[in-house]
Amino acid sequence: MIDEIQIFGVYVPAALAWATLAALIAYLTRPFLHRLPLQRLNWHPGILDLALFAVFWWCLATLADAHVLPAELPLR
Repeated sequence: MIDEIQIFGVYVPAALAWATLAALIAYLTRPFLHRLPLQRLNWHPGILDLALFAVFWWCLATLADAHVLPAELPLR
């Protein structure tokens, strides 16, 4: 997946765009995960956050390769 995405007329590497979106999704889901009762069994919350980010980034990249996500965002 060596693609570029056009955002406001600027070409951005697709991996950077999907990583930014994955970080935002991981950041927004973090409070909900920390409220779960299983959180006390978690050895290190930072590792869970990193794994969650990696899973979201992988999912977004897979969706982009399957041409489910747009190659050009309609932001102008």
